[in-house]
Amino acid sequence: MPYICPICQNPLMQHQPSQGYYCSNKHHFDRAAEGYLNLLPVQHKKSKEPGDSRAMMRARRHFLETGFYQPLSESIATLLDANLSVESSKQILDMGCGEGYYSRQIENLCQNSKHFALHGIDIAKNAIFAAAKKQPNAHFIVASNKRMPYKNAFFDCLLRIYAPSNDDEIIRLLKEDGLLLIVTPGPRHLWQLKEFIYKKVNEHDINISLPKQFEQIETQRIQFNIKPDQENRMALLQMTPFAWRAKAETKNQIQRAQGLEIETDFILTLARKQHSVASHSE
Repeated sequence: MPYICPICQNPLMQHQPSQGYYCSNKHHFDRAAEGYLNLLPVQHKKSKEPGDSRAMMRARRHFLETGFYQPLSESIATLLDANLSVESSKQILDMGCGEGYYSRQIENLCQNSKHFALHGIDIAKNAIFAAAKKQPNAHFIVASNKRMPYKNAFFDCLLRIYAPSNDDEIIRLLKEDGLLLIVTPGPRHLWQLKEFIYKKVNEHDINISLPKQFEQIETQRIQFNIKPDQENRMALLQMTPFAWRAKAETKNQIQRAQGLEIETDFILTLARKQHSVASHSE
């Protein structure tokens, strides 16, 4: 089993394929009917429903499934196909996976997806519930990216798409020579939306900070324009971190704008974990 107990960090074992998991200290975790596993103990929660709000999740689902970010999905799939050998099954984790949109895109778009075991983790239970229902052959858990309940060096590839992360956890979970794919906003991402909200619009910083032991092996900048209708435009605004800065009047201006074309701009950074160098005493 890839999981460790979130309370005592001992390995988790499974009662039966359809039942829950337990550790040697008798901590028990039920497997939901939808197939996901909740490994977020109450004492690790900072609120009753941690993670994105339901409104933000609905907006993101609506916008992404309309296909506006399809070129990004295709670029992610191409990078994975080109850099993950298929001599054996590859364990891939999407950190902060939300409702599993990119996991489904990888399954649908990657030529080598039959060799991939797809995993997703998110702190929002409602998001994982939806992800597991839509992709029952993937492995989804409710947990925090800051404390991911997987055993050491289990994954061949980690995805961090617009998600917070813990460098120490990334180092711990990824095999030596494993890949880390980071997707961040490019300098002009959603520029036209931001012009409605800020008096002065600044470009995003493109300097990507990698965890120690990682070497960048490739970077790509993906840019394309989208022209969402009013409904999709408001969904896009709702799923962005700067939505809370938009006053009601500003939101009305964005919604009423005629023929608004919006730039999208993404930076894809692919890095490889280097072999750790052990010190030897003479």
